[in-house]
Amino acid sequence: MPTMKYVLFRQGEQLSIVEMPATHAYQLSALNLRLHKELDKLTAANVPSLPHCIAEFSELELHDGSVPVQSGIDYLNELVESFRTIEEKAYPIKSLRTEMVALQAQLEQWYEEEYED
Repeated sequence: MPTMKYVLFRQGEQLSIVEMPATHAYQLSALNLRLHKELDKLTAANVPSLPHCIAEFSELELHDGSVPVQSGIDYLNELVESFRTIEEKAYPIKSLRTEMVALQAQLEQWYEEEYED
């Protein structure tokens, strides 16, 4: 069984958890921090709001079923899709998209290797 880590996000009052391979959790946290640094520079009208990464932890024992737990690959797929439709004119958003897609590809490869028959 693979070693997983959990990344805790907060958006307003809403908490959510993303389950990541332990080898990739830090990359998701770092990507989230970088995206938040760059969001204010975007001028497009349809910039998505992002949750803030507030913690990483190695074990999860969840006592509140209202806190959603999502796989890392599902989270990255949604993140990439939400940034795909941004029509930015004043800021080079391509590098941000490239970082997201790179982590997405790493996760896809990890899942393929980890769960091969």
